[in-house]
Order: sequence, then structure tokens, then C-alpha cells
Amino acid sequence: MSNKYLIKTSLLTALALIAFAANSVLCRLALGNGAIDASSFTGIRLLSGAIALFIILSLKASIKGSNKAVSSKGSWTAGFSLFLYAITFSYAYLSVDTGTGALILFGTVQITIILLSVMSGTRLHISEWSGVIIAFIGFVYLILPNITAPSIDGFMLMTVAGISWGIYTLKGRSSENPLMDTTYNFLRTIPFVALLTVFTLQSMHYSLEGIVLALLSGVITSGLGYTIWYIALGGLSSTQAAVMQLSVPIIAAIGGVMFVSEVITVRLIISATIVLGGILIVVLGKYFSQQKIANKT
Repeated sequence: MSNKYLIKTSLLTALALIAFAANSVLCRLALGNGAIDASSFTGIRLLSGAIALFIILSLKASIKGSNKAVSSKGSWTAGFSLFLYAITFSYAYLSVDTGTGALILFGTVQITIILLSVMSGTRLHISEWSGVIIAFIGFVYLILPNITAPSIDGFMLMTVAGISWGIYTLKGRSSENPLMDTTYNFLRTIPFVALLTVFTLQSMHYSLEGIVLALLSGVITSGLGYTIWYIALGGLSSTQAAVMQLSVPIIAAIGGVMFVSEVITVRLIISATIVLGGILIVVLGKYFSQQKIANKT
């Protein structure tokens, strides 16, 4: 890999990870201040994200030629998983701090992917099982009854968000055209957004600040962020991508301190160390076991 390509990949990866963390900051900033309700934030985020991705996809097709790309239009399962992630993500941030929410989200995503892989027949090495157990202990410690623990409702909602995003991630692993699949999956969330609007119309409230924050989340940190991440993935191995994402809760926690005036608690630091350390053991354990098998063959 040339130095120029390495620098490009590193820069794009950093921007994508910041975008992922910024989603948590923007959502918490909007909902924590009461600038907008969770339903409206979700709807604006998904709709603006769909428009942004559709524009990006159209520009890409006009530049490279649509006939050269594999035509792929996602699935309704992926679209619903995306919607479920977005709505539970928003409602969770009504009662969970930025860094805590990001830790629960990305920890759950990784554990979901691992457990679903096991259910599909993948066998884990003892080091990988050890990592899963350690990560689970970290979650238990995070929600132990204490004044600094997150609300159980917020924890459960963000856990559902993580599971949904994990399923969405697995659905997209076999995609030959991730950008097109993601665009159509965003478009498929529109009927669910419409249904959500019908049920929450009476409780909706919003301000200019809330709308702007939701638009930033949809267009910049979701639409452009996901696009940048897909480009960066071309220069990253699956192990590197998994390890890199472990930095998102840390970036989100820092963003929470800087923009939402939150405090990073000792409990969060200890829990993050245990959870992310456990997941890192799983990722590295899998990598080294694959390397060992490859060397034998």
C-alpha cells in the first residue's frame, strides 16, 4: 500500500468514526435540550439521509456510468432494521448520556454480530469466548444500581438499537453495491416513518435548532458519514474495521463533554475499558486463530 493511499484511508476512516460519534452527540444535544421530540428527530434524520444518499448515488452514477455498477436495491428486512435502530436510538438518548449510549450501542453491535455468527455455525476459540464474557461483565457493571448508572429504559432501548444495527450490518456484508443498498434501505424506512408520524403526531414538537440538528445527523453524519466509511473500508481489513469502531464511544464521550456539558464518570471509564477490552480480545483472538490456520495450510 502506497503512503498516499495509506494517508487517504486513514483520513477517511478518522472522518467516518467522528461522524458515527457525532450522531450520538447531535441526537443527545437535540433531545437533551428539548429542541425536538424523538419521533420528529428520527423522521427528519432518515428522510434527509435518504435524500442525501440518493443524490450521492446519482452523482456517482453520472460520473462512473450506471451500467458499470452492480444493481442492488437492499431489502425490506434491512430497511426495517435501519428504522428500528434509528427510532430506539433516538428514544434512548432521552435518558442516556452521549458516551454511555455510544458504548451500549457499539458494544451491543459487536456482541450481536458475534452471537449471530455462532448461531449460524461459526465456532469460537476459547479466547473469543473469554472476550464475550468479559464484555458482558462490563455491561452488567454499567447498569448495576447506582446513582451514576443509566436508566434501565434507556439501556434497553439502546440495546435494541445495537441489535438492530448489528442485524443491518450482517445483512449488508454480502452487498456488492453497499452505497446503492444503503440508499434504498433508507428509502424503505419512509413508510415506517409515516406510520410513526401518525401515532406520535399529538406529542410532536420541534424548533429551528432541533430541525437543524436532525438535518445535520441525517445529511452529514449519516448520509455522508456512511458513504465515507464505505470508501474507507476498501483499504481496511475486517479486523481493522472492527477495532477502529471501538474508538467511537470514546470520541462520543469526549463530544458529550465538549458540546453537551456532560461528565465522564469513573463508572463509564471502567465499564468502557472492560467492554471494549473484551471485544478487542474477541477480534484479535479471531484474527490470530485465522492466521494460525492459514500458516498450517
